[in-house]
Amino acid sequence: MTSEIQEKGQRAKAASYMLNIKTTCEKNEALKKIAEQLLIDRHDIMAENAKDLAQGEQQGIPASTLDRIMLNEERIAAMADAIHLLVSLNDPVGTIVERIEKDNGLRIEKRIVPLGVIGMIYEARPNVTIDAATLSLKTGNAVILRGSSTAKFSNMALVASIHRALAKTSIPTDAVQLIEDTSRETAKELFHLKEYLDVLIPRGGKALIDLVVNEATVPVLETGAGNCHIYVDQMADYIKAEKICLNAKTQRPSVCNAAESLLIHPTWFKEHGVQLLTSLHHAGVTIIGDEQVCQQFEAALPATADDYATEYLDLKISVKLVENVYEAIEHIQYFGTNHSEAIITEDQLTAETFLNNVDAAAVYHNASTRFTDGFEFGYGAEIGISTQKLHARGPMGLPALTSTKYVIHGNGQIRE
Repeated sequence: MTSEIQEKGQRAKAASYMLNIKTTCEKNEALKKIAEQLLIDRHDIMAENAKDLAQGEQQGIPASTLDRIMLNEERIAAMADAIHLLVSLNDPVGTIVERIEKDNGLRIEKRIVPLGVIGMIYEARPNVTIDAATLSLKTGNAVILRGSSTAKFSNMALVASIHRALAKTSIPTDAVQLIEDTSRETAKELFHLKEYLDVLIPRGGKALIDLVVNEATVPVLETGAGNCHIYVDQMADYIKAEKICLNAKTQRPSVCNAAESLLIHPTWFKEHGVQLLTSLHHAGVTIIGDEQVCQQFEAALPATADDYATEYLDLKISVKLVENVYEAIEHIQYFGTNHSEAIITEDQLTAETFLNNVDAAAVYHNASTRFTDGFEFGYGAEIGISTQKLHARGPMGLPALTSTKYVIHGNGQIRE
């Protein structure tokens, strides 16, 4: 008997071949229809989302997770806006990135092509349903979506809206598949669907990402957890430091590019540290500090090594004093997750030392880590933020969902 996973894999593979012959105009028209349909269906989508939120509250899901699940008119409108931006971007598929003219008359072209069928497994993020579907369609890929039980009703409503939109276009509805069974068994079956999947992308917490990376036989595009740091150097400007730290921690603490750890030079801390921590504390942030921080700031809780390794996704931040930029780099390399790291300093040489030596997908000088995002980088949306080094790194937009192939034109040439 063919399982749901196998059946949807077959249909997605067949749809991916049909997508290969679709023009950019046809794909863009489909995206416009999806954006339009989301707004038409917004009340139905929010009603289904309310079921997920109510179920989550009953199960005691943390407020930060509920915030990621929650959809309102503003967020649905933002999804539609992101799709329109995606429509305005160049379609990379078919672009010739290299030409080689051989002496024997062969013309070799290197062209950008779709990956084929993308598998997406993600947690508590219904916005990923739209991001993954629209980015995949724009690049001529079919996609199989497998969300978590915490957003099951939301994901079903969003995919139903996508299908209603695609039914009005030349794009096959089978190009976007949702695995409605959210059991672990279906997830594991997806890990091994090599016959139909070309790549598997996990998006969620460290436990999910580690599980996929360790168990999948399908090639994995790894998106990493975000234990992001800000190093406040002795030459940091206080106004910039306070503004950046507050934004990076409190603007939306439940996301992977929020700051989780604050490293501060002792000289700067002596003059400005208590003032900065007071501002964070007044903003509702729990300070978890090393011994020196706890001595100077009474509201701080003592930190352990586990705290420095924790992605809180909440209004909590670990704080540690470090002697110089090199100690900051060493700490980040040990506890960081290669996601987004920032330095605040007016000393250009120190900044360059940090930027050149911290191994992360995105490194910042005098700016918030919250900018590590496909929309902010001009990609319209993102399929995730890659912390690995092969194929793609950082916010993954359209180019990350493509590969290349060589097309060779001849006139009867043979190899001697």
